[in-house]
Amino acid sequence: MNSGYQLDCVSWEITLKCNLKCIHCEFSAGKPSPDELSTQEAIKLCEDLHRLNCKRVILMGGEPFLRKDWYRLSEKIKDLGMELAFISNGYIIDKNLFNLLQKLEPIYIGVSIDGGRAETHDYIRGVKGSFDRALHFIDRCIELGIQMIVITSVHKLNIKELPNLRDILFDRENIQWKIQITDVEGRFPKKYLISEEEFYWVGEFIASTQKQHPRGEKFVTGAHDMGYHSSVLPNLLGFEWNGCPAGLSLLAIRSNGDISGCASLGPRFNEGNIRDRSVIDIWNDPDAFAYNRKFKMEDLKGYCKRCRYAKSCKGGCTETSYMATGHIHCDPYCFHRIEQQRKT
Repeated sequence: MNSGYQLDCVSWEITLKCNLKCIHCEFSAGKPSPDELSTQEAIKLCEDLHRLNCKRVILMGGEPFLRKDWYRLSEKIKDLGMELAFISNGYIIDKNLFNLLQKLEPIYIGVSIDGGRAETHDYIRGVKGSFDRALHFIDRCIELGIQMIVITSVHKLNIKELPNLRDILFDRENIQWKIQITDVEGRFPKKYLISEEEFYWVGEFIASTQKQHPRGEKFVTGAHDMGYHSSVLPNLLGFEWNGCPAGLSLLAIRSNGDISGCASLGPRFNEGNIRDRSVIDIWNDPDAFAYNRKFKMEDLKGYCKRCRYAKSCKGGCTETSYMATGHIHCDPYCFHRIEQQRKT
């Protein structure tokens, strides 16, 4: 049975092995998981994704370049005609790695920069020198003609440094800056989560930066959690928000083969494991991803229940909603909601 849903993008955590110790890591990465997929299982998974007509695969970790067969998997993805991208911490500075990346021609590489000062980034990332190495990695990839995305996860420890980081990135070519809020999965302390008013300020900062930079939203955008439906701010996402796409056009795969609708979603949202059922069976299961595929207006909670944008928005980002409230379909990090609350 075909699900009727087009699988556009897969985020695949190919290993939990990591060379940094980020305080906000939602996967609590470090050592590789003892039950990570074998090369044979991973190759078979690539083939199954191709059978699902998957358009794009993003390899991530942990740190994806620490998995021994990362290049073999990357080649397989490309050979099958799927787009290839990576998300890395940019810590590995190695001539051979850059040669391999140039050969692969990924559509982009995302690298995290989480501070406007080396001291802040290094503290958050848990390793001294990681800020300078990440910038070196970015600049080298730009020299090779690779499109780079800088990913910044905002929380109370770094929110005030966004202007500094803007100055660092502003004149770099072939770069896009994507700003998101940090969630509290994994080992991130909830006390560092930004408030709704701080969230709105981040939105204002992105809008202001888009006006200042000659490339506008091609330079900086908000991630999927930076919305929605503001009557004051422009659309910061770079696309029209029509509700959480997890399980509708997006899929996430853990290093052990667990499947969920989005890389940000925790274990509660697992739909199965490819060792028990193929990813094809899971994607085409009529009962899978029910929180989105079987969404009903009655599922909305809190303010979202009476919002005029409820039908299209569906309560915002599933992960942010669950993280902040313990429920889904009621995301409090919403520009429209904050603006309405300011009026009362």
